[in-house]
Amino acid sequence: MRVKEFIDKSPFVVLTGESGMNKDIDNVYIGDLLSRVMSGAQFGSAWVTIHTHMNILAVAALNELPVIIIPEGIDVPEPVIEKAIEENIAILSADCTAYEVCRICIGILG
Repeated sequence: MRVKEFIDKSPFVVLTGESGMNKDIDNVYIGDLLSRVMSGAQFGSAWVTIHTHMNILAVAALNELPVIIIPEGIDVPEPVIEKAIEENIAILSADCTAYEVCRICIGILG
């Protein structure tokens, strides 16, 4: 499924405009330990994390993760959003918990 289609079916708020919309997404990975995400997340995963620092973009780029979903309405700094746009990575904001984000993702992705 394309990121755009995934977003259209989700309640999440897009923070990065049109960035990453034409990439494919087919699963979800949840994790906050960056080294674990680097070794465990699969290509095409939506990544759910509470982190909002610049390093999340390096991890997403390394693993070719098209979407980062930040739960609990946690604010994402503007420089991170700007860099995500530059790197063509979508960042989404969710008002719900990480668990609820994963349930929504599984409902959409199957």
